[in-house]
Amino acid sequence: MYLIVGLGNPGNRYINTRHNLGFRVIYYLAKIHNIKTTTFRFQAIIGKGIIASKQVLLAQPQTYMNNSGEAVKLLVDYYKIQPEKAVIIYDDLDLPLGKIRVKERGSSGGNNGMKSIIARLKYDNIPRIRIGIGRPPEGMEVTDYILEKFSAEEEKQISISLPDILEVVEVVIKDGLQQAMNAFN
Repeated sequence: MYLIVGLGNPGNRYINTRHNLGFRVIYYLAKIHNIKTTTFRFQAIIGKGIIASKQVLLAQPQTYMNNSGEAVKLLVDYYKIQPEKAVIIYDDLDLPLGKIRVKERGSSGGNNGMKSIIARLKYDNIPRIRIGIGRPPEGMEVTDYILEKFSAEEEKQISISLPDILEVVEVVIKDGLQQAMNAFN
């Protein structure tokens, strides 16, 4: 079984903000693959289904971004998920808007959700799909920027990127992480 985790913050205040891009990808995956993500368990909203002929568990931690590792650790332990089959999806300030990068291991790159996951799991060989949100305009605080909704123009770009992100997830599940990195990086 694959665990596909989208990072974000719970609550209506954060819907469609840059920092909730991981949640948005999970909504999109669930819709396209007809997976109901309505169960609250292990501090996350989860749903089981099939993607690329493999069983998957979609998850949105409800612990707020900075404590995402709490929910991910519970899910990994309960479902006995192997490190290479836990895929984390999140926003990245250091990538241009809509740009996708697939990575198999490494540091958090400054993302506090990923930092929490690495700390709780005690390993960094966790596949991840990073989606660019770009840098804030000069003079704007990072926290304000990531918690702001996308502009209409940015929203168009993100909507165009969602099918590509879906394809990345499908390739990871069907053909493996290395194939996804070769095809999309």
